[in-house]
Amino acid sequence: MSGPADSPFSGTFREVDHPPLKGEGRTAGGSPGWGDSAPAYADRLPPPPGPLTRSDLPPAEPRYSEGSATQQSGRSRQQPTSVGGGDALLSVENVSLTFGGVKALTDVSFDIAAGEIRAIIGPNGAGKTSMLNVINGFYHPRQGRITFKGRTRPAMRPYEAARGGIARTFQNVALFRGMSVLDNIMAGRTLRMSRGFFWQMVRFGPALAEEVAHRRKVEDIIDFLEIPHIRKIPVGRLPYGLQKRVELARALAMEPDLLLLDEPMAGMNLEEKEDMSRYILDINREFGTTIALIEHDMGVVMDLSDRVVVLDYGRKIADGTPDEVKRDTKVIDAYLGVAR
Repeated sequence: MSGPADSPFSGTFREVDHPPLKGEGRTAGGSPGWGDSAPAYADRLPPPPGPLTRSDLPPAEPRYSEGSATQQSGRSRQQPTSVGGGDALLSVENVSLTFGGVKALTDVSFDIAAGEIRAIIGPNGAGKTSMLNVINGFYHPRQGRITFKGRTRPAMRPYEAARGGIARTFQNVALFRGMSVLDNIMAGRTLRMSRGFFWQMVRFGPALAEEVAHRRKVEDIIDFLEIPHIRKIPVGRLPYGLQKRVELARALAMEPDLLLLDEPMAGMNLEEKEDMSRYILDINREFGTTIALIEHDMGVVMDLSDRVVVLDYGRKIADGTPDEVKRDTKVIDAYLGVAR
């Protein structure tokens, strides 16, 4: 489905080719290699079994061509199963959240179907980020329940949600600014590393083999998001748009079932938004990752999402397809500040 006539995604998408920096080697097949880009200890590593490829993924279609984002991705909009249905990956039922006397969320219910892109929108202060924080375990609701992958979750910590398959990006970039891009993305693999502290400290034998395996996964993600030219650069030296892409890569490195994106395009220019939109669609299609995103750019929301839930003052005021939501008078009033 194409966005509105004035949508920023109605034009031609242009691919920005970032050639590798000097010394950033790549294999003949185009995937990141271990050649010149390998770390200093590469001569002590066992030879990898082959080039780093995404052999388990279907071939991707050309990313940048004329047409809307959904037309380019080949996605079709189908109404996913409602709350309580068998295809719902996550269900939020009658959730309320308060901070003292302030009601951040009041009796909010919606679901996220497996494989869809679900948008959460609303004016500033509507409770969108609070909703993601409840899903991710940062906040514990005063009442209501959350069911994830068929199991009603007890109160949990964010690291427990991460272990269960929920990854997250933030409004403000939350990266280790003094560390390289590669090291920041490797941090996303921590929960999948099984060797103990001693083996990690000596970095020999099983621990070294495990690190090589995780490094291959990270290099694959770096190739997927087209950032091999910055893998060695400290994150603090990168422009804002690339920092956002690195944060997305770190979340993707966790191999989540549900990816929560909190304003992934905030502060970006048009070209950066086009790139990020393409990556979100490709992650959803190629990896099969379910995505819930908060976004203020209505052109992005209408073009990318399968369904949209709208919050206003902590209450749900609309829920449906992009076409249904953009015609809803309550949604129009909430954004224009008009009372009927």
